[in-house]
Amino acid sequence: MNAPVSPPVQTFDATGATPVMQQFFEMKTRQPDALLFFRMGDFYELFFDDAIRAAAALGISQTFRGTHAGQPIPMAGVPHHAAEAYLSKLIRMGFKVAVCEQMEDPAEAKKRGSKSVVRRDIVRVVTPGTLTEDGLLDARGANRLAAVAIRAGQAAVAAVELSTGEVECFSTGKDGVGPLLAALSPSETLVADRLLADDHLAQTLKICGGLIQPMPSALSEPQASETRVKRLYGVDTLDGFGGLAPAEVGALGLIAAHLEMTQAGKLPALRAPRRAAEADVMSIDPATRSSLEIDRTQNGDRNGSLLAAIDRTVTPGGARLLASRLARPLLDPTAIDQRLDAVEWFVEHRGLRERLREQLKGSGDMARALARLALGRGGPRDLACLRDGLKTGEKLAGMVGGSGDPLSPPPVELEGALAALTPSLHEGVSQLLNTLEAGLGPDLPALARDGGFVAPGIRPELDQARALRDDSRRVVAALEQRLIQEAGISLKIRHNGVLGYFVEATAGKADPLFQPPLNATFIHRQTLANQVRFTTVELADLDARIAQAAERALAMEVAAFEDWRAEACALAEPIQAAAEALARLDVASSLAEWAEDAGAVRPTVDKSLAFEAKAARHPVVEAAVRRAGDPYTPNDCRLDAAGEVAARLSIVTGPNMAGKSTFLRQNALLAILAQSGCYVPAKNFRLGVVDRLFSRVGAGDDLARGRSTFMMEMVETAAILTQATPRSLVILDEIGRGTATYDGLAIAWACAESLHDTNRCRALFATHYHELATLEERMAHVSNLSLRAKEWNGDLVFLHEAADGPADRSYGVQVAKLAGVPPQVVARAKEVLDRLESKTESPAKLDDLPLFAASAPVAAAPVVSAPSAVDGALKELDVDGMSPREALEALYRLKGLLKT
Repeated sequence: MNAPVSPPVQTFDATGATPVMQQFFEMKTRQPDALLFFRMGDFYELFFDDAIRAAAALGISQTFRGTHAGQPIPMAGVPHHAAEAYLSKLIRMGFKVAVCEQMEDPAEAKKRGSKSVVRRDIVRVVTPGTLTEDGLLDARGANRLAAVAIRAGQAAVAAVELSTGEVECFSTGKDGVGPLLAALSPSETLVADRLLADDHLAQTLKICGGLIQPMPSALSEPQASETRVKRLYGVDTLDGFGGLAPAEVGALGLIAAHLEMTQAGKLPALRAPRRAAEADVMSIDPATRSSLEIDRTQNGDRNGSLLAAIDRTVTPGGARLLASRLARPLLDPTAIDQRLDAVEWFVEHRGLRERLREQLKGSGDMARALARLALGRGGPRDLACLRDGLKTGEKLAGMVGGSGDPLSPPPVELEGALAALTPSLHEGVSQLLNTLEAGLGPDLPALARDGGFVAPGIRPELDQARALRDDSRRVVAALEQRLIQEAGISLKIRHNGVLGYFVEATAGKADPLFQPPLNATFIHRQTLANQVRFTTVELADLDARIAQAAERALAMEVAAFEDWRAEACALAEPIQAAAEALARLDVASSLAEWAEDAGAVRPTVDKSLAFEAKAARHPVVEAAVRRAGDPYTPNDCRLDAAGEVAARLSIVTGPNMAGKSTFLRQNALLAILAQSGCYVPAKNFRLGVVDRLFSRVGAGDDLARGRSTFMMEMVETAAILTQATPRSLVILDEIGRGTATYDGLAIAWACAESLHDTNRCRALFATHYHELATLEERMAHVSNLSLRAKEWNGDLVFLHEAADGPADRSYGVQVAKLAGVPPQVVARAKEVLDRLESKTESPAKLDDLPLFAASAPVAAAPVVSAPSAVDGALKELDVDGMSPREALEALYRLKGLLKT
């Protein structure tokens, strides 16, 4: 997502402006590149270019109000109560919105003078990565703000989920930025503006970085960044976060600067940065993620993805954690086994699992509720969410901890979660839970200022104020009856916002009230066409006491809310740990639920180079086939990068529609599931850890960059051939199909050779070039697989069965017939095919082509002197990003290299 093209920043001359417009100009100057939501009563108003742009984007009316500098002022507005929906639409379109609120009641402003302007201030700047409101967020999806920094050739990616307080930091090389951002899938990415001059990095950010937000390069300088990060966390040193590299500090500094600007000084409840190296998770580049449809289909839908197929979670936090695990599969077999142990335990304890999942449904989303409370945007319902979540956690800890099976205690993954969910282990959390259980009433408003959320009996003075406020109707009715008896005429006691309580009589009956002795009791206030209004000393006193009681009751409730909010924020760390524990329980139990539904088994993940799948299925395709009432044909696949127990490279042939692409994707998804800690849909599965997963399946172009489908295919293939290691898994489909036959065959052949001889990785290579089948005889670790199909009574039947050996033919004409190609065209194609196949000699025999004969030695390249150590060191210098001290140290280092 990229922001809409912004017009040149407007400059305003406030000369002659009204006080309100002067206030608007002041706020707009502070946020010139944001749409300013300027609160005026019940509306957020937009003026000048903001109004024109917002009206066009939202489809609302744009009018004019008053003039400035002799020109009418464009204006548009949205109701305050419906602002969230409009904000959501603007943010999705890439706008930034500054929210300017009224900071005092208009009545308070009038006390300073009749022409005084209500105080206003910008309370937040809304950007895609800083959303916290439920109505603006996908409850089951993360909303991350990321930042990229590069120092001295080393890159770092930091990410914060503001709505939950989770912070992560990754150290990587420049080439690792793309896969990391693709895994994080941020809504907004901050980057120093000087880095955007790097075309490769700029394109990487464009592909997977959400809204790109350029930041002044000075904000990523280590010293300034360190100061901001300390201020963000309220610490004196960053040593407690481990030895953060300069690039990591720079990335975190960009996030700290952005939060200071957008949150108007409010500090979010953030966890300490969770650091990880590039080598901790499987690397999956953006193209591979797209083709495998891990969390989104290529059309952008969640339905049809791997995540949607296996997601049985019942809490928002669990759904987000599952998505995060699938996005970043682990590389450590021990950590993977700990996750699998938790799933297996729930598979074995079905009854307990069902009861636990039922309890989890009422736990709410504690992480996001806490974040809103910390930022001052929460309300009583968020406190109730903490209460319900902590109470659920307490029940689950007792339920799972007391499962009564001494022979099968909860595994390590679950034991840690249960400890975090036991309030008695943390005195402060236990006290907060007791306070909220006793203090919150049954019917809670969204905002504290609406009142009515503190339970009776908690604060005696509050109960007294409420009694006076709530008994006002009875007291007023009694006074009305007494005044009627004293006056001897019909009258009513009414109330409005201007006069407060008053006595009202019709004009025809009011005369006695002006005469003695009644005029001593009834004081005239207002005469209308048909009514006359009076007050009495007793009524005025009652009016004041009722108004004061209501205000006092609300003030006491707001004070109680602030006390509880502060108590919750002070306990942010254990509450966040409890929220994460609930999510872990949800993920483990939901994966067990899915495993039982899908007939999935526990995989074996080790340090070998093997890939052994027995009777495996594609989880997404199988679910769709089941819904249609059809059976799914499972398939085996065996690979071994060492070439000891199976081939390193399998050439997969077969007709279109036979299932080659499904077979390829199926095996890649098995690796993702296994290393994410999930069961896999197979009879048996063993996997040697995959460090990088590459997929080149499907066709696509990049017209904006002038790249054809074939060019994109070659770019992605080049990335695979230059980055795949012996521990990688590569799936390739139809390499070389986008060019002339012999060119395509030559490219496919050379790529297969490189994967086998140079990369030496596990690879599945689907092709229609049947000539590649001869590689099995020419290379030591190549095998042939084919997806079978049979002709029956002139029709083609797909068996979807992978078998050893190459396909006998492509059946292209039969597939064309199935696709609905006109019969005369199909008949003509068959005629041409028969004539071509009947020729005794092909125009060019494979064995006659020099390309496919024994590889000839490559001509020696011209001798070029190797670059010196100084040349290499110079290329690594990040001149623009160096501090003066770093530059001086670099000069001394270069001088030392010259001497050697």
